[in-house]
Amino acid sequence: MQKTTLIIDKRKELSTKYKKLIENDENIVLISRSLNSAIKLIQDNEPDLIIISDSIEEKLSDFCKKLRILTYNMRPAIVAVSKSAETEDKINALENGADDFLSEPINSEEFKTRIKAHLRREHESNINLKTMLPNKNYSLKALKRIISKDSKWACLLISVQNFENYKEIYSELASDKLIQTYCAIIKSALEKEDYFGHFSENEFLIITHPIRAEKIASYLTFAFDSISQKFYSTQDVNRGYTILQGDELAGRRSDFVFSTIGITSNEFKKYTDVKQIINSLLQVHNLAKKPYGSSYAVERPKISAQNAVLDKNFNNKIWVMEEDEALSFLLATNLDLEGYETQLLKNPQAMRTLLSTDITVDTPPAVIIIDAGDIETLSGLNICKYLKENTKFKNSKIIITSVLHDKELVLNTGAELYIPKPYQLSSLMKWVKIFISEFND
Repeated sequence: MQKTTLIIDKRKELSTKYKKLIENDENIVLISRSLNSAIKLIQDNEPDLIIISDSIEEKLSDFCKKLRILTYNMRPAIVAVSKSAETEDKINALENGADDFLSEPINSEEFKTRIKAHLRREHESNINLKTMLPNKNYSLKALKRIISKDSKWACLLISVQNFENYKEIYSELASDKLIQTYCAIIKSALEKEDYFGHFSENEFLIITHPIRAEKIASYLTFAFDSISQKFYSTQDVNRGYTILQGDELAGRRSDFVFSTIGITSNEFKKYTDVKQIINSLLQVHNLAKKPYGSSYAVERPKISAQNAVLDKNFNNKIWVMEEDEALSFLLATNLDLEGYETQLLKNPQAMRTLLSTDITVDTPPAVIIIDAGDIETLSGLNICKYLKENTKFKNSKIIITSVLHDKELVLNTGAELYIPKPYQLSSLMKWVKIFISEFND
């Protein structure tokens, strides 16, 4: 990752010399010749290392103390440079916030080596040890730095969907391998000057040029879908999905991992703070998200403000197909008490009649609870298959309840969750709440 060093020194020749000694492709060096400009540069760039000379007007130890207070949330390394070699001056500077003290004249090789060591330590404190990429704190710092620049940039927010489910089934070791492989693919698509770091364990940030942004996203979605199934067992690949285990998750179907990417840039909009960029990225990322399969979306300029933003109505509709009248009534009562808009369907024929009407075109339910039916007919499973093959219901979450304790047979119909009968009502209500939230996310 590219680092930033700030030199605060009134002397033109020496500050220029120090800059030439330590500046390279991985370390940008800024120079400030006054305290006021130094504070502005610190706020805008959050440097990784600050070199401060005693040529400034203020006492060196006092300014080190002020710098440490000013940068308490950034915690850069501070190196004091002084013409003094007195032990007392060194102690004062170190006690007041400096991490190192160098007496002039300084040997050029020693100076370069010390600065390199401080930058390495700063780098190591902001690294994710599993991927060796910058962590979220450094990614936020990278976003802050691009705001202060005049150059064009684009940001990509990349996530691995269904990652927690994959980790739950295949272990943390396997999930680490998945993330490391994807990181290697991402790195292969980037230029040397691009930034690449974490936003969370399974979310990443790329900062690049707008010209390259969409090409990178297109390549990554294709590449991820090409390799993702290699991280699953043959049984799961043949089945086409995984089944979650454990008391809380048992019986829930989980699709394979996929990647979602949101892209924003400063080509058409000026950003003044990091929160604006993050909010924009999250909005575009959510637009790109599909139920399955990798995809990306790019923020485009709005031609007209009229109807530019469409609010998504919150869907709390629930269909219940349950032939047991007592259980059907109990379900409807509890769902109504929770504020859901519930529609009861007594049997498969009632469901088929409803599906033949136009009511489902614009208002598909968020959740559908279906009884699989008796062991001989399993008519509810046929209903589930029909719904999953109908594009109108592709986002609806289907819960199958059944006296037939064959988890895989039920989930093969496309249902999101299998609950064996008899079941606890509280468990079903918990899953309804989760699925309503997922549908409206």
